[in-house]
Amino acid sequence: MSQATPSLDSNPSAGDGVITRQQWKWSALAGMASYLDAGSIVALGAGLAVFQSYLNLSNGAIGILAAIGPNAFGCAIGAIGGGWLGDKLGRKFIYQYDLMVYAAGILCIALAVNQGMLFIGTFVVGVAVGIDVPTSLALVGELAPAKARGKLLGFTQVAWGLGPVIVLCLAVLLAPLGMLGIRIIFLHLFVVAVITWAMRRGLAESARWKAASQASPLARHKVRALFSGPNLRALVWTMTIYLFWNLAAGTAGIFTPYIINKLNAGSQAASVGLSSAGFIVGIIVTATVFMRFSDRDHRTRKLLWGVGAVMQIVAYGLFLVLPFTIPVIIANILLFSAGCALAGEAFYKVFSQELFPTMLRSTAQGFTFGIARIILGVWSLFVPMLASAGIGQVAGLLTLFLAISGVVGYCFMPDTSGKSLEQIEQERAQAA
Repeated sequence: MSQATPSLDSNPSAGDGVITRQQWKWSALAGMASYLDAGSIVALGAGLAVFQSYLNLSNGAIGILAAIGPNAFGCAIGAIGGGWLGDKLGRKFIYQYDLMVYAAGILCIALAVNQGMLFIGTFVVGVAVGIDVPTSLALVGELAPAKARGKLLGFTQVAWGLGPVIVLCLAVLLAPLGMLGIRIIFLHLFVVAVITWAMRRGLAESARWKAASQASPLARHKVRALFSGPNLRALVWTMTIYLFWNLAAGTAGIFTPYIINKLNAGSQAASVGLSSAGFIVGIIVTATVFMRFSDRDHRTRKLLWGVGAVMQIVAYGLFLVLPFTIPVIIANILLFSAGCALAGEAFYKVFSQELFPTMLRSTAQGFTFGIARIILGVWSLFVPMLASAGIGQVAGLLTLFLAISGVVGYCFMPDTSGKSLEQIEQERAQAA
C-alpha cells in the first residue's frame, strides 16, 4: 500500500487555511483514537449498573472499575509512556500497532463472565487508549495548515462526541437485552478498532517529526527540557485547564447514567438517552462554532473560551439550587455539553500541539493527559459514595473545578492563532 508523506505548511509563516482531501482523511483516521477513547468510556458508563447486577459488584468495585480504565489510571499509564515513545520512535510506530491491543481488551470486556475478565479488559483498553491519543493528536497538529489547526483538531473532537452518541444510541435500543446488549456495544467497538487499524496502515510518518528528528537526533532524549522555561509554563497551563475541566467531563461521561439511575431520577433507558443528547449538542456546537471560529484570532479564542466556561459553571451550579429532577438534568446536560465544545478538550488539544517543540509535543500531551486521568481516577473512587448521599457534594466540587479551569484558561491564554508551529516555537525560544 502506498504511503504518501504529508507535507509541511505551504506557507510556514501563516498558511492559507485550505485543507486538502488527504489532510481530512488522515485527520479522520487519527481522530478515531478520540472516537474509541470516548466510546469505551461511555460504553463502560452505560454498562456499570448492568455489570454491577450481573457480577455482584459493590459500590467500591464500581469505583475501582471506573478508575483503572480509559477514564483514568489505565489511560494515564498509556498516555505518559506512549507520548514519550511517540516522540522517541515516531508517530507511525504507535498508531501502527496500538489499536490491536485496544481490540484485545475490548473483546475481553465483551466476553466477560467474571470480575477478572472485566477488570483486566478495562485496564488494557485504558492503556491502549492512553498510548494512542497523544500521538494521534500530534500527527493531526503537525499535518494541519497554520490557519486551520483548530478546525482539524476540532474535527477529532467531533469524532470524540460521535463515539458516545453511537454507543449510547445502541444502549437505548439494546436496553431490553440487558447484559447481551452491553456485550454487543463492546463488540461494535472491537469491529471499529480492527477496521481503523487496517486503514491506518496506509498512513506515513509525520513529515515534521522526520525533519525534527533528523535535524536534532539527540533531542528526543532531552525530556528534562520539558520542565524548564517556556515549556514548563506551557505544561503547567495546559495541565491546569485540562485537569480541572476533565474532572467534570469525566464524571459526566461515565457516571451520569449511573447517578440518574441510582438516585431514581429516571430509568436506565432515560439516563442513557439524556447522555446521548448531550454528546449530540457537543458535536453540533463543535462543528458549527468551534471549527468555524477557533482559528480566527486571539480575541475570538478568548471569547469562545469565556462563554463556554460560564455555561459549564452554570450547568453544575443548577444542582446547588434546584432539585435533581429530569428538567434540571436536561438543562445541566445542554449547558455543559455546549460549554465543553467551546472551553474544553478541543482547545486543550489545539494548545497542546502549538505550545511545544516537535520532539516534545507527544511527550508533553501524554504527560498532561496522563496526570489528569490519574487524578480523575482517584476522584472516581469516591464519586459513587458521594453520589449515594445526593448530588449536592458532587455538583459543588465540579462547579469549583470548572471555575478554576475557566479562569486560568481565559486569563493566561497565549496568542498562537494562525501561526505555524515553527513560528510559534521560534517566538517562544526568543522570549526565553
